[in-house]
Amino acid sequence: MRKFLLLAIIPVLFCVPAFAQQAQQQQTVADTSTSEPQMIIPPHAQEPTTAQKKDSTKAGQAQAGATSSASGSKSVAGSNDRLFFALPNFGTVENAENIKPLTTKQKFDLQWRSTFDPVEFPYVGLLAGISQATNNDPGYGQGAAGYGKRYGAAFLDSIDENFMVGAIYPTLLREDPRYYQMGKGGFIHRTGYSISRIFVTRTDSGKTTFNFSEVLGSATAASIGSTYRVGDERHVGDVASDWATQIGWDTASNLLKEFWPDIRRGLHRNS
Repeated sequence: MRKFLLLAIIPVLFCVPAFAQQAQQQQTVADTSTSEPQMIIPPHAQEPTTAQKKDSTKAGQAQAGATSSASGSKSVAGSNDRLFFALPNFGTVENAENIKPLTTKQKFDLQWRSTFDPVEFPYVGLLAGISQATNNDPGYGQGAAGYGKRYGAAFLDSIDENFMVGAIYPTLLREDPRYYQMGKGGFIHRTGYSISRIFVTRTDSGKTTFNFSEVLGSATAASIGSTYRVGDERHVGDVASDWATQIGWDTASNLLKEFWPDIRRGLHRNS
């Protein structure tokens, strides 16, 4: 099933360099074409009056209170961003500065939101349909029963991998499951960075460490998945294949997460 995840996003990955280059070119043009003369402010107009300072302080306090009240009603387990405005991208951190570590509850909440997001149900259904059309995992059979088995297996795979890689192992090993975007630099440099995040991650204390959660979590998920496979797909070789495929999918996912802001800006400019 996971093979189709890679096949589905390969065309998108070929578009990433074009979008990134286009966004950089447009940004350069914008920077050079919008230069305006600076307004010279008289010295006597630069210092606000006492009344203005009081009004500004009151406004700032009111805004801080409103922000605090609003943040209390939102989940702090991640953002509300979506790849291509659809697929959950809640665990990606943009413009990271002084990011607080996630608690155990927040790590599990983040994976719960991502795994059981309403968009995931039809997405898994599409993958199950592709699997059935190509007769992948023939032991499941065809017809409605075969489709139901494929759908269930695909959803269980998603649950296993998401929670093992993003919640259980990060909690046990005190690692941060989020993806921290580099967000700047050349395409090659950022591509290398995003691929390296498969093997390098942050601890809860902000230090750099080997990404045990990714490697061990995906291996554990592949092992669990073999228990509900059918036919001859329960061998060690099949588990290793699923493990490698999942690592490949997560690598491609990191690339999309890294360049999604560039793609998003390109889409907005072209609309």
